[in-house]
Amino acid sequence: MDLNSQQHIAHEFDSYCKKVLKYYARDHYAANKQRNEQETTFSGLSERDFAELAVTDEYFKDAFHFSVFDYDIGVTDEALAEALQALPADKRDIVLLSYFLDMPDREIAERMNLVRRTVAYRKAATLRELKKFMEG
Repeated sequence: MDLNSQQHIAHEFDSYCKKVLKYYARDHYAANKQRNEQETTFSGLSERDFAELAVTDEYFKDAFHFSVFDYDIGVTDEALAEALQALPADKRDIVLLSYFLDMPDREIAERMNLVRRTVAYRKAATLRELKKFMEG
């Protein structure tokens, strides 16, 4: 290959690379333009639209905290918290572990050194007490 044909090939390759970059940049700018037309920033939303999208965290909402073994259980419903506070500690612990931590009766029985059937019986009796307390 002589020098002229090598230069010609180099110029063709250079031209090809420039075209590829030019069309890639054009497509990139077109995609950005389309995205910008379809998307809206939060600052561009009206108060009403923003309120529809907003979510309020309630992590630090007034909650009653119960400590059961090494768990801290928060109850946000005031009436339920009062009813739970009125219960004896062992019954309250069974309800909290079962319904707030989804702990099975077998595991609760192991932690409290009870028979599994005793835990099931106390849980059912405690639920009846809670129902009466909350209704009256």
